[in-house]
Amino acid sequence: MTRGTLWRAVGVLVVVAVIVGGCAGAQAEPLPRVHLHDLEPLPTVSQEVVPLRVSVAAMISPQGTVESYRPLLDYLGKRLGRPVQLVQRRTYAEVNDLIRRNDVDMAFVCTRAYVIGHREFGMKLLAIPEVKGRRVYYSEIIVRRDSSIEKVEDLRGTVFAFTDPLSNTGYLYPVYLIHTMGETPETFFARTFFTYGHDNAIYSVAEGVADAAAVDSLVLEYALQRDPGLKSKIRVIHRSPPFGMPPVVAGPDIRPQLEATLQEILLSMHEDPEGQKALRALEVDRFVPADDKAYDMIRGMEKALNLPPQE
Repeated sequence: MTRGTLWRAVGVLVVVAVIVGGCAGAQAEPLPRVHLHDLEPLPTVSQEVVPLRVSVAAMISPQGTVESYRPLLDYLGKRLGRPVQLVQRRTYAEVNDLIRRNDVDMAFVCTRAYVIGHREFGMKLLAIPEVKGRRVYYSEIIVRRDSSIEKVEDLRGTVFAFTDPLSNTGYLYPVYLIHTMGETPETFFARTFFTYGHDNAIYSVAEGVADAAAVDSLVLEYALQRDPGLKSKIRVIHRSPPFGMPPVVAGPDIRPQLEATLQEILLSMHEDPEGQKALRALEVDRFVPADDKAYDMIRGMEKALNLPPQE
C-alpha cells in the first residue's frame, strides 16, 4: 500500500468513527438542562468569631463592674472587630488563675495581684490608668463619722474589714502598718473579715458592720461621688504613701500581635471621641505605659512581712 492510499484509509476510518459516535449520541438519553438562575450558593463553613475575654478583679462589686466597664468593653470590641466577653470572679486569686490558664486574654487587676502573678507565672503589664493627672493611688483607712477613733493606734480591739487576701490597699498595707507597731491582725484587732470588694468594705463601715476598713482611694472617691450620703457616715483617719496604679495585664502566652494591638488601643483611646466616652465612664483620663518598678514598694512590704507568694 502506498503512503497516499494509507492516509486515505485512515481518513475514512475517522469519518466513520465520527458518524458512529454521533449516531450513538443521538440514541442516548438527553442530558438534563441546567438553568443558571436556579442555582443555589454552596453552603458556607461556619467560622464562629472567638470573643476577646476580659476579666475585672472585683475592686468594686460585680454590678458596679458591669456598669463601669461595659463602655470600655464595647469600645474594645468595635476597635478589634470581634465580640468582647466579660469574665467575672469573686476573688483576686480566681482572676489570677484565669490569666495563668489563658482563660482570659486581658484583665484589670489590683497591684499586689499583679506582683504575685508576675512572680509566679510571668503576668505581663499592658498599661495603667491615669486619673485626674495622677498615676498613683493610696490605701485609706476609714471609720464611721461618729466614731471616737482618731488614729491607727485607736483601732486596737476593733472589728476590721479587709477586702481581699491578695489586695495591696485592702490587706497588705494595713497588715504591714500594724506590723511596724509590733502587732499582727490576730493580736491587734478583736476580729477581722474579708468583704471581697472595696465598695463592700466601705459600706460595711458606713452601716456599722465593721468599725474600720482599709480601702482603695480610687474606689472610695468613686463611691463618694456616686453616693454623696456616704460623706456623712464615714471619714478617713489614715492615708498610705503613694503606690503605682492598678494595671491592665495579660498572660505570658498572649500572642505578640494581640498584645501589641491591645496596648495600641488602650494607649490611644483618649485621642478618639468614642474612646473618651468609655474613659469617662471609668473616670479615667487615659491609659499610659506601665513600669514594673512602680510596684517595688509592694515587694518590700511582702519581704518585711515574710509572706509566702500564695498568701
